[in-house]
Parts: sequence; C-alpha cells; structure tokens
Amino acid sequence: MFIRDLKDCEEFSAGDNSILRELLHPDKADLAIQYSLAHAILKPGQTSRAHKLKTSEVYYILDGQGLMHINDEIEPVHDGHAIYIPPNSTQFFKNTGEKDLIFICIVDPAWRKEDELIL
Repeated sequence: MFIRDLKDCEEFSAGDNSILRELLHPDKADLAIQYSLAHAILKPGQTSRAHKLKTSEVYYILDGQGLMHINDEIEPVHDGHAIYIPPNSTQFFKNTGEKDLIFICIVDPAWRKEDELIL
C-alpha cells in the first residue's frame, strides 16, 4: 500500500508561479501509473504564468474561485469543477476570490520539465 501525506510533500514554486506539492509521480516512487498528481495553490489576486504542456491535464478545484484561460476561451470556475486542458493548449489561471484557489493537477502522461513551455 502506498499512501502519501500532503504535509510530507516538498512545497515549491512551479514554472507558472503556483505553489505546488507533487503527490504522485511514476518516476519518484514504484507506482504502476502513467500520470502525475499534484496539489496547487494560487494566492488571491494572482495570475499564473501562461504555459503549454505537450500532454493533457485536468484541474479539479478543491476551494476558491477564478477565471480559467485555455487558448481563446475564458470561463469562471469554482470548487467542485473539473477542467480538461487539451495537449498544447495555452493555459493560465486568475484567482478572482479573496482566499486561496486550491486545486489538484493530473497530468497524463506524467509531467516532465521538457514537456512544458512557459510563455
């Protein structure tokens, strides 16, 4: 059985300026998965940097609200929303609320630095 506590995951600033903690990655533990799973936070009033991934990504909003930008589309999002981001899409978030925007990121196949382009 493999259990990872968020408190035990190192916090770091991601390339898009969100605060990230990687929970699961097939290169960092003996796991039979192809995706990576991370916990992210964007502070009130902040906007993440626009970026593209060669892979697909899903965000699941745990708390907060914001505007999700994918290519030329902009939609309001809040807790309970799942957002699919197609490969090679320009994406970024704006936290429009008064509290942290907290979300889970699932990248499939697993995130790799060489697959991300910060714009």
